[in-house]
Amino acid sequence: MTGAARGIGASTVDHLARDGWAVLAVDACAGPDAAPYAQPDAADLDAVAAPHAEVEAVVADVRDRSALDAAVARALERWGRLDAVVACAGIVGGGRPLWETDEAELDLLWDVDAKGVWHTAAATVPALLAGPDPSGARFVAVASAAGTHGLFRMAAYNAVKHAVVGIVRGLAADLVGTGVTAVAVSPGSTDTAMLRATAELYDATTDDLAAHQLLRRPLRPEEVAATLVFCCSREAAVLNGSVVSADGGFQA
Repeated sequence: MTGAARGIGASTVDHLARDGWAVLAVDACAGPDAAPYAQPDAADLDAVAAPHAEVEAVVADVRDRSALDAAVARALERWGRLDAVVACAGIVGGGRPLWETDEAELDLLWDVDAKGVWHTAAATVPALLAGPDPSGARFVAVASAAGTHGLFRMAAYNAVKHAVVGIVRGLAADLVGTGVTAVAVSPGSTDTAMLRATAELYDATTDDLAAHQLLRRPLRPEEVAATLVFCCSREAAVLNGSVVSADGGFQA
């Protein structure tokens, strides 16, 4: 589980652990001084793992393929198998039109949000295929409503989240006949630090952003986590290659 130190990732770790899963909780833990906005640190990740005997915290950046390879090796060393992967690590950026967006911002979003999912898949899928029951193995990537809709002054974020959807669909095609499946989940505005950072880009409130959802409220992290946990199940095989819109009825 990447992006595990807070928000949707932390809620998903907790839900999986309470359902009896053993979880390797991975996060870059860049800390409060990270750019473009504050990120969790190692203490936050440890706090997610602490309540659960079968959750282990590992600090690793999804931009670093070798770090993810080491994380997979640790999971196999401790538990002997890998049955599901949730690629949840991501950051948000925006606030300016495409032609005024810094290339450095695009590069950062690409490296974390899109290439990070690519790295996570490349590091983990061989272990899913080599497991004792590939027909029950699942790769789940967190995309966004921005992977379907065009959002005002968020062209770079739109681009990378569309890329996540493309990565998942391509992966699902590559996995045909193996039993391993791949699915993307696209949350809407969820009550997380990322949503608050998004609101600041627009000089708006989180409720303003949630007004674009038919629910007319921000989603709770545990609500999206429940969708991700289902996508890790055997029953979720039917979702292979698809995009699950866990967005509360988002309308751009």
